[in-house]
Amino acid sequence: MKILITGKNGQVGSCLVDQLSIMPDVTLLALDRVQLDITDATQVNKVVAEFNPNIIINAAAYTAVDKAEQESELAYSINRDGPHNLAVAANEINATIIHISTDYVFAGDSLEPYAESDKTNPQGEYGRSKRAGEQAVERACSRHIILRTAWVFGEHGNNFVKTMLRLAKTRDTLGVVADQSGGPTYAGDIATAIVTISKQIVNGNQAYGIYHFSGFPHVSWHVFAEKIFEIALEQNVLVQPIQANPITTLDYPTPAKRPANSRLNCDKIHNTFGIKQSDWQAALVRIKEYS
Repeated sequence: MKILITGKNGQVGSCLVDQLSIMPDVTLLALDRVQLDITDATQVNKVVAEFNPNIIINAAAYTAVDKAEQESELAYSINRDGPHNLAVAANEINATIIHISTDYVFAGDSLEPYAESDKTNPQGEYGRSKRAGEQAVERACSRHIILRTAWVFGEHGNNFVKTMLRLAKTRDTLGVVADQSGGPTYAGDIATAIVTISKQIVNGNQAYGIYHFSGFPHVSWHVFAEKIFEIALEQNVLVQPIQANPITTLDYPTPAKRPANSRLNCDKIHNTFGIKQSDWQAALVRIKEYS
């Protein structure tokens, strides 16, 4: 496989590089935003044409959910125009594009986990820009995999686990939102899922389309935080307990509205590619790597 990765320094991009760089049957070109500005169509076309990959993995994204309310132009440039440029370039060379998206494309008001076929209705500029990116990829390249995920954490970049560990070292108590639910997803498991899909596509299982991949069991942010603190204490990452108090979304106002329900139905990816949901509790056992 010849694979081009954008956003190589992000949470998922870093894990993809870790996994793919040691695979003997992979020729890898991994680029950060300095090396490849995905919003520059001319630059994208040049890099893609010269490297000629059979798979392009777009792990680059604008992810500042609250800032997107004021920086919508930048968010759309990176989350819509960038994926469009990559998809157009992929289509030109008959490559497959794998694009990472988000639970924020949904309103979050469903009582059930969201399936791929459910109606999208993003509530903020971040979610709207990501949904626009999905649509741009769908239109520009028929050979696409759009992978929606949620509540990503890992060794690289900023995430909820790292924030909780940092705050726990300076506080005795902490309020954590308890009326939003989802599936925490280990970035390394997302990378593994993408590698699995890439292999199957190259070997003939070209089941293109939109897929959901996130962690299980589903929990609230509050329960997730309690588990983080429990394991951190067990492994001496924290030296003293911290009290996590449940609060409501209204108690913690943010510029952008968060989905109350971020739970994703992941049956399709399991039935099509044999990929199981991320075991986030097993990933947390390595909590020293996130601190």
